[in-house]
Amino acid sequence: MKRKILLCMFVGLASIFTAQAAVNSDDDIKSRIAPVGKVHIAGAKAETASAGGPRSGADVYTKSCVACHSSGVLGAPKFQDAADWAPRLEKGFDTVWQHAINGFNAMPPRGTCGDCSDDEIKAAIEHMIEGL
Repeated sequence: MKRKILLCMFVGLASIFTAQAAVNSDDDIKSRIAPVGKVHIAGAKAETASAGGPRSGADVYTKSCVACHSSGVLGAPKFQDAADWAPRLEKGFDTVWQHAINGFNAMPPRGTCGDCSDDEIKAAIEHMIEGL
């Protein structure tokens, strides 16, 4: 009787482990152990573009800029708000662009888009000031 119980337990455990192994494909495991973030080292050159090619200004804004530039967090100029952008643009677009790349006041270098290329940062700014 004890052998039958042990055999049933063994078969049950074996089926559980077999089912679990089927769920744990290499892709599943890689996705679970993937890093949760990236480290940006001040002064290091950012990657030139994302793996899928350059992102549009709207994509970069939606992913990385909207958190501060939609509501003006810590003095960030709001999206397509002429009054907020005018004093900055008086210094020239290239100055605004360099501030975005290198950081300025409360904005860290590249904002929250550490993997954006210079051109993607430029496209995001152009998107934020479009129509002003």
